[in-house]
Amino acid sequence: MLPRFDSELSDANTTLSANEIGWQHLGAELVFTQDISGNYLSFWWSKAEKYGLSWEYGTCPDSNPASSLSQENVFAPVDFPAYIDKIKRVIKRRLPEQCYCLFKCAGTSYSFELVISPIFPPVGEPQKVLVMGHLLQEAEMFSFAHNETPAAIYSYQKLLNQVVRKIRRSLDLETIFQHTVNNVGETFAVSRCLILTSHTNVAKLVVEAEYCQSKCCSTAEYKLNWYQEAHLEQALKSTEPVAVDFIGQDTLQRKSVLVVSTNCNSEDNVLICLQQCDRYRYWTTSEMELLHEIAEQVEAAISLAKLYREVEQASIQAEEANRLKSDFLANTSHELRTPLNGIIGFLKLLLEGMADNPEEQHEFIEEAYKSSIHLLNLINDILDIAKIEAGKMELELTEIELDELFHNVDNLIRTQAVQKNLSFQIKYPSTLTPVTLYGNYQRLLQVMLNLVGNGIKFTQEGGIIISAEVNNKKVEFQGIEFPGMAKISVADTGIGVSLEKQNKLFDNFYQVDGSRTKSYGGTGLGLAISQKLVEAMGGTISFYSMGDGLGSTVTFTVPLSHLPVIKTAQSEGQERVN
Repeated sequence: MLPRFDSELSDANTTLSANEIGWQHLGAELVFTQDISGNYLSFWWSKAEKYGLSWEYGTCPDSNPASSLSQENVFAPVDFPAYIDKIKRVIKRRLPEQCYCLFKCAGTSYSFELVISPIFPPVGEPQKVLVMGHLLQEAEMFSFAHNETPAAIYSYQKLLNQVVRKIRRSLDLETIFQHTVNNVGETFAVSRCLILTSHTNVAKLVVEAEYCQSKCCSTAEYKLNWYQEAHLEQALKSTEPVAVDFIGQDTLQRKSVLVVSTNCNSEDNVLICLQQCDRYRYWTTSEMELLHEIAEQVEAAISLAKLYREVEQASIQAEEANRLKSDFLANTSHELRTPLNGIIGFLKLLLEGMADNPEEQHEFIEEAYKSSIHLLNLINDILDIAKIEAGKMELELTEIELDELFHNVDNLIRTQAVQKNLSFQIKYPSTLTPVTLYGNYQRLLQVMLNLVGNGIKFTQEGGIIISAEVNNKKVEFQGIEFPGMAKISVADTGIGVSLEKQNKLFDNFYQVDGSRTKSYGGTGLGLAISQKLVEAMGGTISFYSMGDGLGSTVTFTVPLSHLPVIKTAQSEGQERVN
């Protein structure tokens, strides 16, 4: 028996018959309404008489209408608790849901395909549903019985397996993206399918791949700010697919859109976006679930591709590091042997009594001493970089007078410039009071000698200019605020460096040209050590050259202990009068 309704079960005050409601005019085979507990409020089935069912009151052992649905003589779902869960889910989510349900009545079972939709009241939250559906045919019932899903759901599962197989064949992100949009777009029969990527540090969405039917225009033809699309922003923050309809005019002629995020609120997010342009489309629950499952598989494929790319990049970097270290060992062995051979050679001459007079003996000793100092400097470079890499370089920072630093650099290195007929200038900052730095004196001197030594080494004509200037912009280092920075520059007119190679100069063991090592000497550690020492003292270092043969300038900064008094035009005039 089918349920009938009187004033006790209906919202109306009078009995509602099938003809009075007029469900037959909706074009559906089965139509009924229910409350959140599953009580029938109205009911109509066009095939009721065909199956010998009559409109009679069902007997109920108690006054609770919901319990009557579990009785044998009432048209009701076989799995009543699962059915009620569907109704509650539809009302809570405020979204229609497609399902397949087995009903029973008078000892006979009927399989229906249903769409359960919430009924929105004028005021308040939904508490009722409208259910429309049709009786499954024999072929559909066979599929339902053996596969636990109808043919449509089974085909969706086949699509999922197909997409997963294809995206797993590649570890290239671009290929994964394109395979995904092509397969999803064709199977869902949408006008467009897009993959958009989002990054937390960039406030924009980028279309990475697109599937587009021939009758629709590509999104590449339009300049759109995807990040301002409300439904996309919502999808980025949601774990569920987001469906929207475009009511007004739209640049891309979209009518219905379904979008899902692969990993909401993550650092790098990917959106799969389906667009229907030729009609408004109702996205079924099965389609939403399928797209959600595809998104999860795409996320796994993307993670694997990124991991592979990272491993590949790490392998390339490791190979490059091994190559650089091999070059370094080859060059360093040459550099170490040269002064060592000099020391051994001059000492051997002395031991064999080859010096003819005290002057020549003194000359041999002096040359052996110079070679030993050179060897010591090379070894110190190697030990310094090892300490820095191991994190064992500890610096004691104190106040340093810039004039004293420049004066010692001048005493130690000017002779080298003069021997090569190079000009050597030091330009002091224009201040009335001394410039006081905050750093480690020995290490600052080492940096200066490294930079000036490189300038002399790679310069054949022209000269070297050392200059300094004061910047009064406050900085903080190791929890201490400093009033400004001193910027020290070492400029030369030497061989320079091409623009594409300048960003690698501070890498350990890197040399612009291995052949230059034999011509100029050096381990390739000078700039790397200087950079790490400067950064350990709270500064930065940079290299600039216009290109090969156009000279170079290395600039580094050091915190100021306190600001000096800067000379002005007025103070200089007073100084001249005095």
